[in-house]
Amino acid sequence: MATQANDPYTTLGVARTASEKDIKSAYRKLAKELHPDRNQGNPKAAERFSRVTQAYDLLSDADKRARFDRGEIDAEGNPANPFAGQNPFGGMGGGFNGGARPGGGGFRPEDLQGMGGPEGVDLGDLFEGLFGGGGPRARAGFGGGGQQRRPPPQRGADIAYRLRIPFADAAALKPQRITLADGKTIDLKLPEGLESGTQMRLKGKGQAGPGGAGDGLVTIEIEPHRLFRRDGDDVRIDLPITLDEAVNGAKVRVPTVDGAVMMTVAPGTSSGAVLRLKGKGFSRKGGGRGDQLVTLEIVLPADTSELARRLEGWRDTSDPRGKTGG
Repeated sequence: MATQANDPYTTLGVARTASEKDIKSAYRKLAKELHPDRNQGNPKAAERFSRVTQAYDLLSDADKRARFDRGEIDAEGNPANPFAGQNPFGGMGGGFNGGARPGGGGFRPEDLQGMGGPEGVDLGDLFEGLFGGGGPRARAGFGGGGQQRRPPPQRGADIAYRLRIPFADAAALKPQRITLADGKTIDLKLPEGLESGTQMRLKGKGQAGPGGAGDGLVTIEIEPHRLFRRDGDDVRIDLPITLDEAVNGAKVRVPTVDGAVMMTVAPGTSSGAVLRLKGKGFSRKGGGRGDQLVTLEIVLPADTSELARRLEGWRDTSDPRGKTGG
């Protein structure tokens, strides 16, 4: 069972009943607060960032989270002790054959009566049969004072990276090149549903260690754009048009994350109308892309004297503010 200090729920500050959305939100907040780029020279923040990342890696995986909740793995994803709380001879602290001893108590030499007595039993072979493997060195650990099994060698530490991606590249999932701590560069294939805070794991791209290299943990940050803004999986843009384009209709050039396209403005289009360009938004999890939503804004010329001359004597008799109660 994980202690409170290394419990992934405690690390992220969420309840054990937290939803996937709650866990993701908590991780984003902590990752932004503790990221090494914002805490240079603060080893405690770097250590906590690593623990937060490890906790999110476990809890964001539905299978790992369920196994942890059942006590099958620990907070680091390693198998938990399968014999915790059990008598190695079977049962939960009962007799040799799994039955409870009258009056309680653990294993005694006389329990081997009928098996040739303690002298006739090789306890090393018995333990080997129960727990598997091991020659004399492995069995010695059960004899009192013998050599214990050594823990497996530890992996190297993970290395955290931050990758800033241009808005249009993120929407179209264009591969991105990143330089690692060892000076090598690799091209990353971006995942569907990409957003700021998304974390990518690069196996074996961390620090070297006796048990193998750690991983590289790449946190994505999508850069803002001067024209586009994100709305879920959609992309929005405000597009200026002239008065004559709105009145008479026109084909206008519209920037998109995939490059400019031509779009038709129908005659009599009002300012504020929203037109939709299918499949020009961000990629969705599970496939497909959102759309681009274009909001039209009628812009009058800087010099309106000619327009005023042409409209002299004409009045618009419609009531555009009628529905507002004005």
